[in-house]
Amino acid sequence: MTPRVLVTGSAGQVGSELVPFLRSLYGSDRVVAADIRRPPGSGDRGEFEQLDVTDSSAIDRVMAGRGIEVVYHLAGVLSARGEEAPQLAWRVNVDGLRNMLEAAVRHRLARVFWPSSIAVFGPDAPREQTPQGCPLNPTTIYGVGKVAGELLCNYYFTKYGLDVRCLRYPGLVSNMAPPGGGTTDYAVDIFHAALSKGRYTCFLREGTVLPMMYMPDALRATVELMEAEQRSVPRHMGYNLAAVSFSAGEIASEIRKHIPSFAVTYAPDERQTIADSWPKSVSDEEARRDWGWSHRYDLAAMTSDMLAKLGARHLRAEKDV
Repeated sequence: MTPRVLVTGSAGQVGSELVPFLRSLYGSDRVVAADIRRPPGSGDRGEFEQLDVTDSSAIDRVMAGRGIEVVYHLAGVLSARGEEAPQLAWRVNVDGLRNMLEAAVRHRLARVFWPSSIAVFGPDAPREQTPQGCPLNPTTIYGVGKVAGELLCNYYFTKYGLDVRCLRYPGLVSNMAPPGGGTTDYAVDIFHAALSKGRYTCFLREGTVLPMMYMPDALRATVELMEAEQRSVPRHMGYNLAAVSFSAGEIASEIRKHIPSFAVTYAPDERQTIADSWPKSVSDEEARRDWGWSHRYDLAAMTSDMLAKLGARHLRAEKDV
């Protein structure tokens, strides 16, 4: 029988798309969305629980009341927001994860997914094709929390046998979710600006290259990892995950192939320092070897699909005004 699944952080960038994706695979009645705030109309789209992951008793209540067997624990504070509120970031990202892992052991969960990030790498890591096992010395509270989280996940596997699985997400580009306070948010904002204004001011330098991924690939990677046989997933810290690396200037040039008049200016802010501490590309050979990961979207395919989907939505919005 399909297990009962809980997705925390369900209103966030990944959660808002992972929940309907999982429901399309397993059925709406098998997937419970949870977030600290109830999004408008959530009751019409399937089962929902209002949940603060820093409250361990609330986690127990949801797990027991819903008969949860598998958790996708996505609740978190992203990188740029984390630098503004480091204590909040630690409380949600690290203490919240520990609460979830403790509950998973108590309730004998079958499996837990937790998203790590390329933010685990620091400025001393190789910038090109960053390997899986290089030193992790991040310079942001978000990255420090991700390193701590990976160590926690591995500890709970080693100590309790809890099947925890992690991916180090690159920057994610979504045509559905709005930006959520991440350093790579420009790669979402830029499409909306191209369609609505025809111009954009980017908060990173034109030549800043970062590892990126289109959300459909990220969703598929997440589920493929979780559905892989346990013997195919020997790593319980984060797997490097890669698709395509590009600069802010390169994505602007790709958009101009569809919207020739699109104009971009560059005004780097404090997020540039965060981006400069991250790799330009990562090697995900272990994920490809262990559980067969392979991406489908390159920059051109992602750009075409983003503009088509967002363009149709912008058109409908204009008609409704």
